[in-house]
Amino acid sequence: MQITLVQGLLIALLVFICAIDKHMEAFMWFRPLVVAFFTGIILGDVQLGMQAGAVAELSYLGLLTVGGTVPPDPLFAGLMTTVLAYTTGCDVNTALGLAVPFALIGQWINTGTNTFYAGFLPKVDKCAAAGDEKGIAKVMYTGWILYAAMFALAAFLSTYALQSGISAFVAAFPQWLVHGFEVAGGLMPAVGLALLLVVMLKKENAAYLLAGFVIMVITNCQNILPIAVIAGCIAYVNFTRDLETAKLTAASAATAAQEGDFEDGI
Repeated sequence: MQITLVQGLLIALLVFICAIDKHMEAFMWFRPLVVAFFTGIILGDVQLGMQAGAVAELSYLGLLTVGGTVPPDPLFAGLMTTVLAYTTGCDVNTALGLAVPFALIGQWINTGTNTFYAGFLPKVDKCAAAGDEKGIAKVMYTGWILYAAMFALAAFLSTYALQSGISAFVAAFPQWLVHGFEVAGGLMPAVGLALLLVVMLKKENAAYLLAGFVIMVITNCQNILPIAVIAGCIAYVNFTRDLETAKLTAASAATAAQEGDFEDGI
């Protein structure tokens, strides 16, 4: 399948908007699940977009920026997983493995633009010293636009301008290598979930994880929605219980304070 010029321009516009949101982190439009979904709409294959977004989201779920390290870019991961699956006809797991170099391109854009931003700091310092709020806002918005424009340009080149070369390059891979990408892509969601659990899993929550796993295995459920509904109910019960506990603790503390202030006159 070939991507038309109009589709390439629409994808570039989509990436531009999502890249600005990536800077703001307001609506989480830059997440692979969202980017892939809208890319699927543009390409006319929503189901493929949702499938690609699901595996890409799981894979990049636990990647966090720690210190000076910048992880592979989730925006490009979701975009190129969908695009590669669409243009080459490969499985979404294979496309996920093939999309890793493009995610690294997004990582390089992040690093390069953040380094370039250092040149704006003297201007920001001058505006701050002069109390020029509009000047600071102008510099900030300029940085956002440059950042988003770099992402949009890279997306347009990757999805439209260079699509023939990319498709031919992928088609030249031997079958064993394609199968290797498929296996690696199938493992990446498990790795992403494991990375997330390293950060989030606590001993208080381990029992819930084990219970959900056992239910999925025993019932052989093909849809995770019922388990998610049960988990939501448990979370609500725990939330209301914690609220009541907090109220009782506060009331007990207030009572203890009043009793401590009481004097018998002796």
